[in-house]
Amino acid sequence: MDYETVSPNEFGASLRGIGLNILVRDVEATAAALATVFGMGVHRLSADFAIITYGGQVFQLHADGTYAENPLLTILPENPPRGGGVEIRLYDSDPDQAVQRAEVAGLTILQPPRDKPHGLREAYILDHDGYAWVPSRPLRGTDTA
Repeated sequence: MDYETVSPNEFGASLRGIGLNILVRDVEATAAALATVFGMGVHRLSADFAIITYGGQVFQLHADGTYAENPLLTILPENPPRGGGVEIRLYDSDPDQAVQRAEVAGLTILQPPRDKPHGLREAYILDHDGYAWVPSRPLRGTDTA
């Protein structure tokens, strides 16, 4: 599917499985941070919307105004963070590299890269809306948790 030219109807009809729509104050800034820090693909970028790709996965960013008729808009907190309690795990992103890029991009490092007992090296990075992005990779044979 060509995400740059697909119609909204065709795109919506193509979605399967679990979907992720993330409400953000600034779609363009969030998309730029995701591309810079995690190498995500950004498609159909506008002030209101973006299709984001990560590996074989697709999700969407929406500006608040696009949810005018959506009941979620009524429960968004006035003050950040918005994403409290949500972890968006990126199992194919090196946490050490992601943290370096996140620091340059001005994101908050909630937890630096650590080897965890569940077999992953991971970090916690908060974006400007308070969503926790967790870049992770499997521990190598020489890593210890």
